[in-house]
Amino acid sequence: MKNIPLYVKILVLSLILIAPAVFMLYLYSGNPNYKRLPILGPRESVTLPDGTVDTLYHTIPAFSFIDQDSNIVTNKDLEGHIYVADFFFVTCPSICPKMTTNMNQIYRRIDDFPGLILLSHTVNPEHDSVPVLKEYAEKLDVDSKKWHFVTGEKDSIYSVAFNGYFVSVGRDSIAPGGFLHSAYFILVDPKGRIRGYYDGTKYAEVKKLMDAIKILYKEEFVPLKEK
Repeated sequence: MKNIPLYVKILVLSLILIAPAVFMLYLYSGNPNYKRLPILGPRESVTLPDGTVDTLYHTIPAFSFIDQDSNIVTNKDLEGHIYVADFFFVTCPSICPKMTTNMNQIYRRIDDFPGLILLSHTVNPEHDSVPVLKEYAEKLDVDSKKWHFVTGEKDSIYSVAFNGYFVSVGRDSIAPGGFLHSAYFILVDPKGRIRGYYDGTKYAEVKKLMDAIKILYKEEFVPLKEK
């Protein structure tokens, strides 16, 4: 390293410093030559007072949970944010460790996506209290404002899983750890609409999710012209 010319060191440092700016410039400018992500879930057509027909899409219903810092997290707090949701439990011996590792890959790049939030719901709130979630988050060394581990009333968590995100969760005596839950990472847009499901146990799927997040950012900031 001592023999590397000074100008080369300066060039490398400059590239490191400007890379994020170049990425954001690419993301938010130029011709939006990309395909919109689908909007998933039920929808209905409604006729507006002026006679035009609009489509109402499914959105995540109202919820209120508490995170590892004892802060209340609601659907209102996430309005205007792109976020990724999943379900887990701290003592899970099967898919959760892999899911957490892969979600952590997204977290390590979260500064590339301003305002992106990660939201992990425990399916075992009787055990996963605020202190338990706090210890879990501290082991991962994550910022609680960017990655919320939430607990709450079991019925409320299960209801938002079934009726909001359309994923299965529940107690199961023969399942590893005593609970079953979806392995999906669920991408939600700033309007609370589901835009994609990705297998959280597979890093290849997580890479697809990160690509989808980029597309969703472009969609939000550089809307496509309707044909």
